[in-house]
Amino acid sequence: MHRQWNLSVIDSPRPVVKLEHVSKRYGAFDVLKDINLSVLPGDVLAIIGPSGSGKSTLLRCINWLEPANSGIISVGDVTIRCEEVPEKSRLTALRRQLGMVFQSFNLFPHMTVLRNISLAQERTLGRSRKEADAISLNLLDRVGLADKAYQYPVRCSGGQQQRIAIARALALDPKVMLFDEPTSALDPELGLEVLAVMRELAGSGMTMIVVTHEMGFAENVSEHTMIMAEGEILEYGPSREVIRNPKTERARRFLRAVNDR
Repeated sequence: MHRQWNLSVIDSPRPVVKLEHVSKRYGAFDVLKDINLSVLPGDVLAIIGPSGSGKSTLLRCINWLEPANSGIISVGDVTIRCEEVPEKSRLTALRRQLGMVFQSFNLFPHMTVLRNISLAQERTLGRSRKEADAISLNLLDRVGLADKAYQYPVRCSGGQQQRIAIARALALDPKVMLFDEPTSALDPELGLEVLAVMRELAGSGMTMIVVTHEMGFAENVSEHTMIMAEGEILEYGPSREVIRNPKTERARRFLRAVNDR
């Protein structure tokens, strides 16, 4: 029996992200199995679980980088039925509500930090270069990198480059930020720089879905945590409860392995 995990209660706001019976497969291999999920505005959801459990694929299905095979994906007022090929305009409307930060930084090495953040604003939102640069400079200040605006990414550390990538995603005014293991490629000290920015975003009320191996972030920053394994949701609920008192043996085994490292 598949369980419906839903944060909404009577009189709650409308979910900003909702997945209904979403499944994804590669050939005969089921990567996601009948995923049902609702995320309310302002919520921070941490997704944890063993490698290969479908966590990153789930994020990529939400923004349609990986088309799901079945189910319904809704972001804001845009709904896509996964069995159908979405119209380009509908797909664009869905993606404009989502900011994505990957493990790798994906910055243009031949452009300054400022240009990396401003370019997408000009092309996607139609902002003038002057307006885009002003927004970019404000965001760089917010992530603690105002002094890097006119440098090139190669002159920045990995943690700095990831913070630049976060600023670039925020510059497009997303309703929801998606993070796919944003600290996994960084050493612990540089990872803390990125986590500090993410904590500030969470405190500001940004809706965030974060695939992470950072248990401290999951327990102390996110309101809710979801544990996945083998393409299914094992557990879902308030973060501290899920992490400290898992109900399923598979979840307990995963958390023991994390804590024993």
